[in-house]
Amino acid sequence: MKNFTYYQPTRIVFGAGESEKIGTYLSSISRRVLLVYGEGSVIRSGLLERVKNSLDKEGVEYVEMGGVKPNPRLSLVEKGIALVRQHGLDAVLAVGGGSVIDTAKSIGIGVKYEGDVWDFYSKGLVPQETIPVAVVLTIAAAGSECSNSNVITNDYLHLPEKRGINYDVTRPVLAVMDPTLTYTLPAYQTAAGGYDIMAHVMERYFTREEGVDFTDRMCEATLKTVIRALPIALSTPDDYDSRSQLMWASTIAHNDLLSTGRVGDWASHRMAHQPSALYDLTHGAALSIIFPAWMRYVYKSDVKRFAQFAVRVWDVEPDFGDMEKTALKGIERMEDFIRKIGLPLTFTDAGIPYSRFEEMALRATGGDSFKLGAFYPLTSRDILDIYHSVI
Repeated sequence: MKNFTYYQPTRIVFGAGESEKIGTYLSSISRRVLLVYGEGSVIRSGLLERVKNSLDKEGVEYVEMGGVKPNPRLSLVEKGIALVRQHGLDAVLAVGGGSVIDTAKSIGIGVKYEGDVWDFYSKGLVPQETIPVAVVLTIAAAGSECSNSNVITNDYLHLPEKRGINYDVTRPVLAVMDPTLTYTLPAYQTAAGGYDIMAHVMERYFTREEGVDFTDRMCEATLKTVIRALPIALSTPDDYDSRSQLMWASTIAHNDLLSTGRVGDWASHRMAHQPSALYDLTHGAALSIIFPAWMRYVYKSDVKRFAQFAVRVWDVEPDFGDMEKTALKGIERMEDFIRKIGLPLTFTDAGIPYSRFEEMALRATGGDSFKLGAFYPLTSRDILDIYHSVI
């Protein structure tokens, strides 16, 4: 196990009805906020109106900025920075999922920086400060409500580019998590969010670090929870138990508790960013295509770990005489699960053409200037082979 420092400054308020109290929780943090949200569901469901009523009740002033899209855009981040400065606001409230929260995080660090906020994503510049970011979470998926990660797509480029950063300064100060807000999500978004949770865990699970059985077990428990709860949430959307399990799992999957003492891989996420940026493919759906393909490409490099994954997570009966057979059975069961929840397993399933695979592979490796991933470092040639394996 590696040495580690674990930092988690986010205050979490969890449970049915807690979103109605956001004004009370936020008033001790800020009295003038930028209210950031998406394109429609937050309005249609009445949540936005309830949030504004709660803010009004507590005397919290706000300026609204809607229109956040999946794979959030740099152009809207810049608009938010300008609004904060123009109106003298001192915090950002994100009402939504990962795209809304990532937009808010980028606004937060951008307000405190005199240059182009894209510098943090393209030049390796480290943000030193932010204005506070608070969250009302509406989907169990990205885990951005407590993570140090955020991802933005530069939509000014001729070929849009999606990049992420990981800095503790971006962690929200408050996350209000009300599972009942996820009842009305479309089944596809629920499924994609659930697989995003699983992918965050698996990126950490597949490590070369020895002596990490405790966090192995936590990873496995989180995965098994999603595997149990997600089909229930899909068949019975207002089942509070399954929705609450998924929402809490999404946070635990990506708040870095499961990273402690180990080094994760993250190649699958970076490979998935490419079709998301170019074709606006939902992140969880991109991962459902990429992750099984990555597994089949690299499993022989550590058959034991993949066999452990199969036995402990997917309840595969171990074949002690043929560990490779056990490992492959685990990958097959995961692919069966992906089909069951209605996500794509190939680019054809997702309607994505394969004419730009070479370009995507080169972009993922900075033009072959580095290899992708820690578990099994990938060249652009490796990535191209993985893309072609799931046409």
